[in-house]
Amino acid sequence: MYTTIKTLWEKTKNKTEIARITGHDWKTVAKVIKNIEKGIEIPQYKPRLSLIDNYRERVLKLLEKDLSGVRIHEELARDGFTGSYPTVKRYINKLKRKDNIFIRIHTEPGEEAQVDFGYLGMSRDDFGKNKKTWIFNMRLSYSRLDYYEKVYDQKVETFIAAHINAFEFFSGVPEYIKIDNLKAAILEANFYEPVYQQMYKDFAAYYKFNPIPCRVASPNDKGKVESGIKFVKGNFFKGRTFNGSTDFERHLRAWNIDKNNRIHGTTRKVPYEVFMEEEKAVLSPLPPSRFALSKISTRKVYGNCHIYVDYNYYSVPYEYVGKTVDIELTDKFLKVFYRGSQIALHPRITLKGQFSTIPSHYPDFKVFDSTEYQEIYKQKASLVGPYCVKLFEQAVAEKPKHWGRTIKGIISLTNFYSIDTVEASCKRALAYGIAEYQTVKRICKNAAYALPLEEVAL
Repeated sequence: MYTTIKTLWEKTKNKTEIARITGHDWKTVAKVIKNIEKGIEIPQYKPRLSLIDNYRERVLKLLEKDLSGVRIHEELARDGFTGSYPTVKRYINKLKRKDNIFIRIHTEPGEEAQVDFGYLGMSRDDFGKNKKTWIFNMRLSYSRLDYYEKVYDQKVETFIAAHINAFEFFSGVPEYIKIDNLKAAILEANFYEPVYQQMYKDFAAYYKFNPIPCRVASPNDKGKVESGIKFVKGNFFKGRTFNGSTDFERHLRAWNIDKNNRIHGTTRKVPYEVFMEEEKAVLSPLPPSRFALSKISTRKVYGNCHIYVDYNYYSVPYEYVGKTVDIELTDKFLKVFYRGSQIALHPRITLKGQFSTIPSHYPDFKVFDSTEYQEIYKQKASLVGPYCVKLFEQAVAEKPKHWGRTIKGIISLTNFYSIDTVEASCKRALAYGIAEYQTVKRICKNAAYALPLEEVAL
């Protein structure tokens, strides 16, 4: 302020003009000019250095190791720092805020890879159809060796298959895989309590790596792979045309190999050389066989406690009726999940139009062979009459697993005929040893219950 006012005053600007130009109050401008005319210079204050400023480089190195503020304070104390933990915490926050600085995390050989999808736009497949196209990138954080793959969706099966291809390209598996909060891998974008889709968890366990989700709105958590996505978009895809999917993949493989042999812009080293000399040998070995990929999709649970999959029905616990569940299909099994927890397992049905039903998936009072369920319908049959009860007992004896529809149907006839008519029809059906809904219904409809009937011991 002092220098600005002095400069304007020396350029013969009056106090009113200076106040207007600088935005300061006229009295403030007048007071400064008065001091200028008296030859009084405004003292220049030098910022007081904090004790921790002497440890700046040490703090930066500790941050690169991803240490917490508490741990950094402990390390500085060992180095002779006498300040408090709040002082260290404020200094760390100041470093991170200044000029939008973020701390570059150093990783060891074989320790980490980062993965992400990047949308490229439309490309033509081998059948001449334009399809939305993404690029998958896995980058080893130490050597910066890249694996790129073109994909047409971001399904969990595609995500895992691309991982497998990348591991085989590297001939090994890093200890950690840092992933974006993709729906394919994480159901809830929560850095501290991620809920992984079960298939991705099984896959990670099979290849013995630890998946780490990136924090929401924290692009620097996976800055290396995001740089890789920008690089492939700008240096491979942009301005090129391809004669279908096969041509695209052929050019991408060649470009990928070429760029892994360039001098990297950040490390100033050749990624492939660093990988071969320092990283390849420390990657974990590949498993003896590939992970068996499954099909993942969702289904709604019907009121009969079943879901419909490939023309067949599979039971689900009754408490999930009306909810949408995730299913995982393999050649031999169907697994059902709800919010990441497995709730049902069935062998795959090979025929069509079949049911796979686990009785415990029904509530007790809905299981046909449960005593409670039978007592409920025996009581309903008794409201019609004793012959209806006898027909109920015969139906249960003949069809212990499928008597429900017969008895429910017969009892429902009371909505169209009198109770006496239905009871008499049950009596006539029993006289001929028949306990079927359709038979009782025809007797009611044809009034055959009124025809003479020899006395039969019932």
